[in-house]
Amino acid sequence: MVCRRRIRQISFKYGVAAVAAFILLTFGGAVTFAPHPTRAQTVDAPAPHAPAPPKERYLVNHFPEGPSLPPKWSIPIDPLGFSAPGALYLGSRNALVSLDFIDEDRLLFTFRIPGLLHRDSTNSEEGDERRIRAVLLALPQGTVTAETTWTVHDRLRYLWMLHNGHFLVRDRNNLFESDASLALKPYLDFPGSLVWLELDPTEEFLVTNSREPVSTTAKPGQVASPATAAASVTSEQDPSALDNAVPEMVVRILDRKSGQVMLVSRTRTSVHLPINSLGYIENLRGQESKWMLNLNYFTGGTKLLGSVDSACEPDDDFISDREILVTGCGPSGESKLEAVTTDGRTLWISEAPATQVWPHLTVAANSSRIAWATLDMSHAVNSYAPMAAEDVKEQSVTIFDTADGDIPLVAPLNPIFDAGGNVAISPSGQRVALINNGAIQVFELPAPVLAPAAPGTHSAR
Repeated sequence: MVCRRRIRQISFKYGVAAVAAFILLTFGGAVTFAPHPTRAQTVDAPAPHAPAPPKERYLVNHFPEGPSLPPKWSIPIDPLGFSAPGALYLGSRNALVSLDFIDEDRLLFTFRIPGLLHRDSTNSEEGDERRIRAVLLALPQGTVTAETTWTVHDRLRYLWMLHNGHFLVRDRNNLFESDASLALKPYLDFPGSLVWLELDPTEEFLVTNSREPVSTTAKPGQVASPATAAASVTSEQDPSALDNAVPEMVVRILDRKSGQVMLVSRTRTSVHLPINSLGYIENLRGQESKWMLNLNYFTGGTKLLGSVDSACEPDDDFISDREILVTGCGPSGESKLEAVTTDGRTLWISEAPATQVWPHLTVAANSSRIAWATLDMSHAVNSYAPMAAEDVKEQSVTIFDTADGDIPLVAPLNPIFDAGGNVAISPSGQRVALINNGAIQVFELPAPVLAPAAPGTHSAR
């Protein structure tokens, strides 16, 4: 599997100029440049706002036997050719399934077809050939309106849904785009194996991680590494101090529509780069357990958004262009979720017990709701009490309203897919689909409250 590393630092060579020039040419308007600030060991938080205190919630450590709401529809999945994975897969975090809404009334269900693995002569993980069955289901009956079989060659995540009913499929060096027809159309070809990708909430930008030895040269038509987009990215837990190996991972930011490379850097590990349409977030250590959230604008300059308390370095994810989900740690290893905005407000806080591990986040296309799925253990996992397969009690999902942290649905997930892919939220946020007890269960939820837009928001347009 590919571990997501947090960004420690990005030092731009030509990168800021390239990104700023791209934004100027694409969106128009003035562009200003500012050097990256010199970092001290500690940083003081900006003066806090004085809004109403955020809502705080504590998740229980025992989930109900069934969903907290009855499903509206239930679609059996055995007739579709699905077989539940065996216990031997637990802990390997192989991507075995992907459930996604194409639109409000259609679900895309893709899953690995059981069978012997076919390995190529390299005998590597990237040489594992798997067949993926894809079926398009119309609600409410679950009628199959399209179906096909794809072939992929590793065990990593292979599908990313887009907001327009299209989706991306990854295999080796290639990224394909498809839609309700399920036909794969070539989209991007990388010089090396593509192992991970992310999109900003507006889906204007694509962040990719690909394995490309230094000797690799891009062929005509492949994604390039232009010198004008060069940057130096340092990730958390970068082992560069331990060896002198030349980095073989390449991280890029690309314009999704044109494929233009806006930033490129070599790293020793794959990195998680939380970006929105304006820039990227990095964590700066403050006093004691304080961490500062620093927004670095693509056009130059930075802005401290505020601080969070965490015993570990937090993980940041943009769930909309102006809302960030910060996942930190409590003193006993419990997860602490904090929703903050780009204008420095904390909307809500939720704390999960230390027995919930390996979270997977799913976000509605309109950013109104998120799904937070975890493995639920019999004990807290730490260096003194490591995780074993027999310690996994269940997998469960909690649905949050992003505006206020309200929880409209909690449900178990059976069978367990420790790499995720078994929960989907419709574009409106009003339907949730999940794999449970031999069926795709579809829930209808009340209309979510949408967070109001902040006045005077910095915009690149």
